[in-house]
Parts: sequence; structure tokens; C-alpha cells
Amino acid sequence: MKKKQTAKRLSLILCMVLALSMAMVTSGCNSSQKAGADTAKEQQAAADGSVLGEGKTQFTFTVVDKEGTETAFEIHTDKETVGEALLELGLIAGDESEYGLYVKTVNGITADYDQDGVYWAFYVNGEYAQSGVDSTTITDGDSYSFKVE
Repeated sequence: MKKKQTAKRLSLILCMVLALSMAMVTSGCNSSQKAGADTAKEQQAAADGSVLGEGKTQFTFTVVDKEGTETAFEIHTDKETVGEALLELGLIAGDESEYGLYVKTVNGITADYDQDGVYWAFYVNGEYAQSGVDSTTITDGDSYSFKVE
């Protein structure tokens, strides 16, 4: 009799853990992001070398934080601009302005000039970008990066 009660309790505990795990996984799969929402801050930073997204166009995306640590991603997308692809994957977040998206958070790391005196600089193929991330058209095989400066 005691074994049946123990088995029922264990089964109930396992079901609750499974339900909680599924809720956490499901909440992490929300791909719709608004530029003003700081949801990337809430997401766990992705691992170096991660392949993210789905689509026929591929590019390399690198994040360099304040300490100089680099995290590289291989991005696959069907989006037209780098900003659209990175927003969809939850890798960037920021504020919309008259000049476009002001990126404040990249891969869960916030750099806000008004608060920290540092900002996220956008690079295309290793050179400082001549356009914003939300207006830079993706070129298959190119590399894009954000660096704290």
C-alpha cells in the first residue's frame, strides 16, 4: 500500500516538473519582438557558434561585449534587413527613433550611452556601418557585428 502511494506522489511530482519545463520552453519561443521592448535582456545569451533561424540567406553575426569577449552566430533568414533578422531571433532590442532603431541590447547585454557612456556600434564586414541595422540589406555570406564602444 505504501509503495502505491509513493509511486503516485512521484508520478505527480514528475508531471508537475514536466508541465513547468514545457511552460518555460514555450515562453522562450516567442519570436515576435517590438523594438521598444527590452525582451532580449530577459533571454539567456546564446552560446558561441550557435546556428540560429531558418531561411535561404546566411550571414555571420558577432557580438563583442565591454570586456572584448566575442560571441559568434551563424544566422539563417528570409528577412530583407539585418535588423529584421536579429529582432526576429531576439538578438537585439532598442528604441525606435526618427533615425531608425537605436540598439541598446544585443544578445542580452545592455549598453546605453545615457546611462553607461557606451553604445553598440554596428559593423559590416569589419568596417563601421554607413547605415543603421534596420536599413542594412542582408548580403548572403557577409558578416555583421555589434561592438560595445
